[in-house]
Amino acid sequence: MSARKPPGRRAASSPRTAEKSGVQPSAADRAAREHDDIRLGFLIHDVSRMRRTAYDQLMKPLGVTRAQWWVLAHLSRHDGMMQTELADALEVGKASLGSLIERLAEAGFVERREAPGDRRAKRVHLAKPGHLLVQQMAQAEISLNDRILGALSVADRGTMIRTLSVIKRALSRQLGA
Repeated sequence: MSARKPPGRRAASSPRTAEKSGVQPSAADRAAREHDDIRLGFLIHDVSRMRRTAYDQLMKPLGVTRAQWWVLAHLSRHDGMMQTELADALEVGKASLGSLIERLAEAGFVERREAPGDRRAKRVHLAKPGHLLVQQMAQAEISLNDRILGALSVADRGTMIRTLSVIKRALSRQLGA
């Protein structure tokens, strides 16, 4: 004998579909969703960590550390930031960023320039060798992406970009950014 559904209720294809249709998901459906959501969180974290590690390995022959490539990559998108703004954006201490910027400046990759109207404030700019290094970093990233995303179709990549963008916007709202 089969179990009967209560009148007026219909089965949903997934816990999320059930919620959207107004049908309350079962405890088992909610547990499955929670399990999947936790798994998704771990996957996002693991993929991010593993990708950074793989990129670190590509940067080693160029003599660039993770902290350095992170600063250079950020400056390639926001050149001329105030050093304090850069520290906030990278979520690092101002003192540790100051030491890092000093090493990058000594290597010729960045320049500190006085901010107009405030001689105490410094803006950080990519120097010509820094721009060249960023170009090498971009080529390494393209090569890495070809290897790690090669099994994905163009449509899959587009879906992933849209999905991660939705997650990023939601996190930005959550964080008040």
